Amino acid sequence: MENMNITEAKYHLNGITGQQCAINCVIDGQEMSVPLKEGNRHYDEIMRQVDEGTLTIADADPLPDAE
Repeated sequence: MENMNITEAKYHLNGITGQQCAINCVIDGQEMSVPLKEGNRHYDEIMRQVDEGTLTIADADPLPDAE
């Protein structure tokens, strides 16, 4: 498995459903939005690092209230 330097990982919410839909992070110095999809090499590496205890994914910011 490729060793990626992943920092600033944070869940992102879908603006319509309010469900987690991606992880916003910095991978090897590049800002990325990674979909929550097994088989995606970035997602798989994020989950591997989480399982190892070397990466924590922060909770998403709450969506603003609709008016």
